[in-house]
Amino acid sequence: MLAKELARALREENFVVDLAATGEDGQHLGETEAYDAAVLDLGLPKIPGVEVLQSWRKHQRLFPVLILTARDGWTDKVDGFKAGADDYLTKPFRVEELVMRLRALVRRASGFAASRITCGPLTFEASAGQFELDGPPLKLTAFEWRVLECLIMRKENRRRARSLSRKGL
Repeated sequence: MLAKELARALREENFVVDLAATGEDGQHLGETEAYDAAVLDLGLPKIPGVEVLQSWRKHQRLFPVLILTARDGWTDKVDGFKAGADDYLTKPFRVEELVMRLRALVRRASGFAASRITCGPLTFEASAGQFELDGPPLKLTAFEWRVLECLIMRKENRRRARSLSRKGL
């Protein structure tokens, strides 16, 4: 099954993955959990992917959504973007491309346009998913990688929040 293989590959790239077998399950997860991004198939059973995405957006779920589907027609793509998709990738695809697109979506949603993010001596090369400390790459466990990624991607938001609180906002 493609979903399980894809979940395994994403976990190897330090993503935390929840799987939903139906549109109904996906809609529920997207409306109740806090996600950095979602990969959504249009051909889900019970509720089609476009309807799932429309429901997420109706409920103000603003995380980036990448549609991953075999539907490569122009109208399918237009419908996906009109429903609120941030990116669209058709099958067959390379897992490496999906990983790069997801990292870019998460990075931009966190307020970073550049793929290289620096915080003191720590650097995160988002496109490669690699951390460096004063130059050499760090060897991290998956948990350590996720913690550092979470902290570095939110460093600017904390700085902005502190600045706003000083101004009395």
